[in-house]
Amino acid sequence: MIETDVRIELTDPGRLCVPLIEIMGKEMLSMDQVRGLGRALFAAVLLMIGGVLNIIYGIAAIGNSSFFVHNTKYVFSSLKGWGWITLILGILEVLASVSLFGGGVYGRWFAIVVGALAALGALLSIPAYPLWSIAIFALSLWIIYGLVIYDEGEPGPGSGRSAGAAPRPASAPPPPPA
Repeated sequence: MIETDVRIELTDPGRLCVPLIEIMGKEMLSMDQVRGLGRALFAAVLLMIGGVLNIIYGIAAIGNSSFFVHNTKYVFSSLKGWGWITLILGILEVLASVSLFGGGVYGRWFAIVVGALAALGALLSIPAYPLWSIAIFALSLWIIYGLVIYDEGEPGPGSGRSAGAAPRPASAPPPPPA
């Protein structure tokens, strides 16, 4: 008969990580016990992509690149001013994404604030690029929503979930060969 060694260990509750399940010496990650982790990781990826694009667009706008239409009306400032705003916002988005991937609670709240700033920036650029701005605004709202619903706590009083909605148990190891 083969003995199985099963050990379940929760990672630090203040971090953006999943419970660690160790079966027969192999570590396996389970996303079943954590609410909203997939959305939080998706938000981190969106922040990274948006941050890199904003850095590129910001540098192009600061240099008065011919990529942008020069007779466009902005809510305030000029193309060069919006370039600096976009560059700073892009750097903040990349920092928030890296902080989310690092797993800290601070990173989650920082990313929510940066997502809100990105949404405001998108709204302010609607006169220049209406469809693109509305798309970026919608993605920013999705980022905020994905980070707000993330909850690593156990179900119970005050967690927003009913006690009967316990997470699914991890699957059992396969039976030993006969």
